[in-house]
Amino acid sequence: MPDIEELEQRLIEGDRAALAELFQVHYERLWRIVHFRLDPRMHGRIDADDVLQDAFIDAEKRITTVLHESPGSVFIWLRLIVNQTLTDLHRKHLMAQKRSAKKEIRVNHQKYSSESTSFALSFHLLGHLTSPSQAVLRTEISENLEAALSSLSEIDREVLALRHFEELTNSETAQILNLTPQAASVRYIRAIKHLKHVLTAIPGLMPEDA
Repeated sequence: MPDIEELEQRLIEGDRAALAELFQVHYERLWRIVHFRLDPRMHGRIDADDVLQDAFIDAEKRITTVLHESPGSVFIWLRLIVNQTLTDLHRKHLMAQKRSAKKEIRVNHQKYSSESTSFALSFHLLGHLTSPSQAVLRTEISENLEAALSSLSEIDREVLALRHFEELTNSETAQILNLTPQAASVRYIRAIKHLKHVLTAIPGLMPEDA
């Protein structure tokens, strides 16, 4: 097991070998983030590994900025770069579909902006309900899920996405959203309770602690 503190100190000093090791340490977590945020229209063009490869190249170029961009966490710095890389790739590959109705994607007859957290949440919550026997269930849940997500504030939707799908810790979520850990925890519990009646209807997706 690598000494994370030693690697982070070497990274701060500009050691590219340390960056490579830390990127590998966090690879699985970063992969989950890309998998959650990647626009479905990009499937077949690029995958999460492609995004992470580009992100690592960008991280090498920005290695001297780690303390400035994320003084408290190397992982949060890497997540920042990964999300910026993903945004750039979305713009590149979806450039032809400018801001128009084409940028909206339907999930069970409901329209979402492909850049929104609501879309990503809906897509991943409902995406596994694909069998013919689940088609009716999916349609029934979709409208309720849309209404429940719309009633949450933007920051509460982000807290839910970060904690439940990106699987970040409460302290990491608080840092990203500039909240206190207590406020982040309260928002997460509130969002889960608000969606509980919808989530319980989706097989395998109800958090154990809700």
